[in-house]
Amino acid sequence: MDSIANMLTSLLNAQRVGKTRVAVPYSRFKEQLALLLQKRGLVATVRVGDEPRPELVITLAYDKESGEPVLQGVKRLSTPGRRQYANTRQLPYPVQVQGAIVVSTAQGLMVDAEARKLGIGGELVCEVW
Repeated sequence: MDSIANMLTSLLNAQRVGKTRVAVPYSRFKEQLALLLQKRGLVATVRVGDEPRPELVITLAYDKESGEPVLQGVKRLSTPGRRQYANTRQLPYPVQVQGAIVVSTAQGLMVDAEARKLGIGGELVCEVW
């Protein structure tokens, strides 16, 4: 079971029905991914809830004028059964102009442009736009 894909799908499905928050099971990787999405402005806030089981509570971001969701789509690139890695020269460019590819590097999660700037590669996690 791919917990990262489940988290991304939960975010998209919640935005499609107009929810304001989503709670997903906690992991450090998911927290770092959600914080990266927050830094890019694709989600509003991220916090860790201490319930009987820790969960990640993500507040979704919507456009203030039109009310449209900011996060339009995601595509999982590397799956548990088929990992995809790329060095600096092999890093793909996002299909959407406003999109970004999330790369898991030795220095943590970052977007493709940042990884190119630092000259490092890693595992291609997902593409967001």
